[in-house]
Amino acid sequence: MPKTEIQTIADIARLAGVSKSTVSRALNNSPLIAAETKERIRTIAAEHDFHMNVPARRLSLKQSHAIALVTYPFKGDENTPEVFMLEIMSGVSLALHANEYDLLVISVDPSDVEWSRAYLETGRVDGFILLSGMCSRSQLRTLKDTHAPFIIWGVAPGAHGFCTVSGDSVAGGKLATEHLLSRGNRRIAFLGGPEDDPEVQDRLRGYELALDEGGERIDPELLAYSDRHWTEEGARVATRELLERAPDLDALFTCSDAFAIAAIDELRTYGREVPGDVGVVGYDDALIARHSNPPLTTIRQNGPLAGRLLAENLIQHLRTGVVTNVSIPAELVIREST
Repeated sequence: MPKTEIQTIADIARLAGVSKSTVSRALNNSPLIAAETKERIRTIAAEHDFHMNVPARRLSLKQSHAIALVTYPFKGDENTPEVFMLEIMSGVSLALHANEYDLLVISVDPSDVEWSRAYLETGRVDGFILLSGMCSRSQLRTLKDTHAPFIIWGVAPGAHGFCTVSGDSVAGGKLATEHLLSRGNRRIAFLGGPEDDPEVQDRLRGYELALDEGGERIDPELLAYSDRHWTEEGARVATRELLERAPDLDALFTCSDAFAIAAIDELRTYGREVPGDVGVVGYDDALIARHSNPPLTTIRQNGPLAGRLLAENLIQHLRTGVVTNVSIPAELVIREST
């Protein structure tokens, strides 16, 4: 007697005397289905060599099981990725793989506010991971207005209505500056990335809090920003500006480890030794920090952990609709640069 041909879930449902949804749940090991019913349905499927058509199932559920990490192209050397961002990407990739999601890295025009629609409407991805320092306010507003599933790194917790993961940049800026004050520095300069970056603003706030509590005046001449995004050349130019405006500076708090290393090179060009003449603190504790010359005092954020939280919390949001706002504690790591 030949077997009844089984091609779809509906065929199994007919043989088992249950609904299609029950078959689907049973084959996906749902706890909502009784063990006896699961076993009966799986036996029928096995006897007829039936396997779930995963692409078809994802299409029917409008799921691709792919997440896009959004990057932004810039001119010149600004296409070189920031080291800390590579560590975040590593954490994202590992967490997505563990949850059976694929990672798609996409490049978006900074002036394009409609880019997310094409990816969602064609079903290429289920959601997006963004970096606050690159995403414009207009792009963020469009993502919110269109209810696109996304999570963003670098926006401090608050009533945003969307998922975030961030380091505690205010606490980090305060820790770094307090450490420099504790070693006797008083002319402490601040070297930030783009001035409108939320993380830069928060680190500046921490810097200002520490100076104020330490009884030190906040001097605008000691503040400098990179106008070339998060690039080595931007850090070098900003360091030169600081040295020309405030040649008596005796310490430097920078908003990234890569900035700190570029600034140390520039300080040496001006005949200033680190840490003898100028104490330097970086930010992130990327792998390069411990291998720089001298090894870099820095604020640890834990990039791989940040990446894992971005991936896992976005997946949770996709599955449950829950909006999470997570902050990773800042930690001072003291090395030879101070």
